[in-house]
Amino acid sequence: MDRIAIIGCGGSGKSHVARALGAALGITPVHLDALYYNQDWNPLPKDEFADLQHDMVTRPRWIIDGNYASSLPIRLQAADTVIFLDLPARSCLAGIAERRLRHGAGQHDAIGVYDRITPNFVHYIIGYRRQMAPRVRRLIAEHAGNAEVIALRSRRASRRYLADVTAATTAGSLSGEHPSGPSQPSGGAVAGARGESRS
Repeated sequence: MDRIAIIGCGGSGKSHVARALGAALGITPVHLDALYYNQDWNPLPKDEFADLQHDMVTRPRWIIDGNYASSLPIRLQAADTVIFLDLPARSCLAGIAERRLRHGAGQHDAIGVYDRITPNFVHYIIGYRRQMAPRVRRLIAEHAGNAEVIALRSRRASRRYLADVTAATTAGSLSGEHPSGPSQPSGGAVAGARGESRS
């Protein structure tokens, strides 16, 4: 568990999961929104954005959160772990509302929160499971063949998964092992329980 790609709908908690995993594993997460937009919300040219990702995934350890389906294969092919936050629209809408109340609008680079709520963004969230999620699953199936794929379908599942990783890495640190997260899921700790599954 050294090269982790985190994907999911806006408001699903990607940045939070990235920060929590980064703290547990000792990896500084990269938030793609921080690379893609400048302070005036102007996007980076696609070829430059792709080149940055090609460079990042050559590193031995990384956590990258963000969607950007056109360049997602770059991360999927290099990842050893893919975390897909497949939450329902109501949870994601609540997530962006809570994010706005907690952090305010705008760009918060330090925590990877880029908050710009527009009608198009709300529409995107509402239609994500119907329109975007099938495309994401196809990309995972086509490009993440060597990775462990973990689908988390609720906030509770995310919290429990992070707790499992933290417990496993703490135990590994105490025993002198390399912190790599839970080894094999037991009793559905990752797969097939509490809204979690292997894809």
